[in-house]
Amino acid sequence: MARAIPEDRLQRLVEAATAVFIEQGFRHTRMEDVAEVLGIAKGTLYLYVESKEALFDLACRAADRPFEPPKELPVRSPAPGATLRYIGERLAAGQVMPALGAALAGPSLPTIDELAAIAGDIYDALARSKVGIKLVDRSARDIPELGKLWFGGARTFLVDALAHYLADRIKRGYLRSALDVPIAARFMVETCSFWAVHRHWDSAKQDLSEERARAAAIDLVGAALIDPTQSRKARRGKETKK
Repeated sequence: MARAIPEDRLQRLVEAATAVFIEQGFRHTRMEDVAEVLGIAKGTLYLYVESKEALFDLACRAADRPFEPPKELPVRSPAPGATLRYIGERLAAGQVMPALGAALAGPSLPTIDELAAIAGDIYDALARSKVGIKLVDRSARDIPELGKLWFGGARTFLVDALAHYLADRIKRGYLRSALDVPIAARFMVETCSFWAVHRHWDSAKQDLSEERARAAAIDLVGAALIDPTQSRKARRGKETKK
């Protein structure tokens, strides 16, 4: 017979497990570590989840979403590949960047506005999923299949698309000609990643509003990439295709 679900306890368990996975990674997280955070016995955890794999899967599915308690306890270990497929689906959904897609189709905005829109889309997508991203990023080092999906898939796809965009705008004369394109593309992603995601777990936290952090990330990207000698050209009303 399925156990009644004490929603508040299970939610606190998921929140505690998420924090421990982010701090220690999947490999080094032990069930007793999570139990200690909650102040309960290790054996009590198994009333809620069958295994560490089940707990990690539950944490991934709950990240950045309203908590929905499972229908039965204990939560069973996921089928092989189920957690990875779910993470892949979430990452794919987060890769939709309207401003970058429009820019790749051809110039239609002043480059300075175009860059701001692209950086803003990246920042917002990361900020919406910051807990899940931090959870995956930390544990991808411990799970080879997850590492391949995260480091070799989702992030690479975005960096490659940005590199294509930057190379085109350099060719058109709107961005600094001396830019190292792969590094510049990575700079855009990592700048947004730090301010949208990683600053929340940084040991030297700053009391910044989301609006201020977002504006800073966008400003940094524009200042680094726009050619100051071309600033008037970059700000003009519409660019024509060459």
